[in-house]
Amino acid sequence: MVLPVPLIRLRCGVNSYDWGKIGSESAAARFAAATPSDTLAIQPDKPYAELWMGTHPSNPSRDFNSGRTLHELVEQNQMLLAPSIKAKYGTKLPFLFKVLSINKALSIQAHPNKKLAEQLHAKDSKNYPDDNHKPEMAIAITDFEGLCGFRPLGEIAHFLSSVSSLRKLIGDDVAEAFITTVKSQEGDTSTESTAQNKKALQSVFSALMKSPEAEISLAADALVSEAANKGSEFADGGVESTSGVVMSELIVRLNQQFPKDIGLFVLFFLNFVKLSPGEALFLKADDIHAYVSGDIIECMAASDNVVRAGFTPKYKDVQTLVDLLTYEYAPIEEQKMSPTEYPYVVLNRAAYSSGSEAILYDPPIEEFSVIRTILKGDKSKATFDPVDGPSVVICTGGKGRISVGPKSEEIKEGYVFFVGATAELILESEGDQEDEFTTFKAFCEVEDHSNGAQL
Repeated sequence: MVLPVPLIRLRCGVNSYDWGKIGSESAAARFAAATPSDTLAIQPDKPYAELWMGTHPSNPSRDFNSGRTLHELVEQNQMLLAPSIKAKYGTKLPFLFKVLSINKALSIQAHPNKKLAEQLHAKDSKNYPDDNHKPEMAIAITDFEGLCGFRPLGEIAHFLSSVSSLRKLIGDDVAEAFITTVKSQEGDTSTESTAQNKKALQSVFSALMKSPEAEISLAADALVSEAANKGSEFADGGVESTSGVVMSELIVRLNQQFPKDIGLFVLFFLNFVKLSPGEALFLKADDIHAYVSGDIIECMAASDNVVRAGFTPKYKDVQTLVDLLTYEYAPIEEQKMSPTEYPYVVLNRAAYSSGSEAILYDPPIEEFSVIRTILKGDKSKATFDPVDGPSVVICTGGKGRISVGPKSEEIKEGYVFFVGATAELILESEGDQEDEFTTFKAFCEVEDHSNGAQL
């Protein structure tokens, strides 16, 4: 059998969920519509939420020309994956690559670890459609807002003391026990102290999440009224990392999206974060989070398992969420990633261009890493060393050429390509001096490079 040139343009599907951006405001929709218009005519009043790139059966990518699924192609031509990838992950991509366009808050959620995912899938395959874990990374492509991880415990204690509706919903005894524990452990970073803090956090968070619906509704009315009336003075001015203005505005805004939802109170427990384009978060399995607004590139282990508990009309599994969380707590800056220059690329810049770059987002797992490449001006080029594993490349801005061996194709906003293992990849910009040709490349490589960099 003659192997195909390992460069395959993909046709990728877009999911329409209520939280997606509307019509052409959605990057996910625009990118999906970059294939011929008869495959997707964007409806101006329809929400478009997620573009999926990969082999996951819920929304598999297809060969642009033949229509065959990417999974079929790599299953029949397994050298496209590399023996090391096949041995560890089988004949599907180990990662799922997405573009998310968020108009209203996604659910408050976490993703189960591998062991729990297997148990949940065996017990309830309808709500947990596969047996894999789902650590994930989010990279902003527009300004982004989200909730990520439990905030420092002193901040939670402040809100329990200053927001009467929150304290009443949880109960005075539980709230006071948490505040007392946090104060008694202040400054103590020992393992024992951390364990006591986590236990206290689990107790108070569990009490919140298991509040009766009728009590949540009454408390939410009081909360929204207080936030709207007090503005910047709400919660006694808030806390250092989350100003009162932000919290009061968030509560009013999210109540309009999800009236009287338990998520309004979860806000006081989670870090609120804003990301500018290029900034990123990594979320381990069992990390609680929720996305609020913006467009992001998202990469994750190939799974669609979500444990939800708020800001959603979908199935909620509160007990599972409460039980699976690790209750780690930290300032939001510790959740952000620190990307670095990608070392296995040669950048040949046009004579008049500057600012071209290839940046690596490298989470502490093997299933995926992502490279953002920006080439400025005309004829700037990035030549990537071969990777012993598969890659998926999407263009999010500008235009250029993508080449593997003798095969070279046009690439512009929304175009997606699969690149097979051990292939040298070349990207070259086309356009005016001020243009930026921007791509994101997700890839997996099990083996270490000789200098110790884990890819």
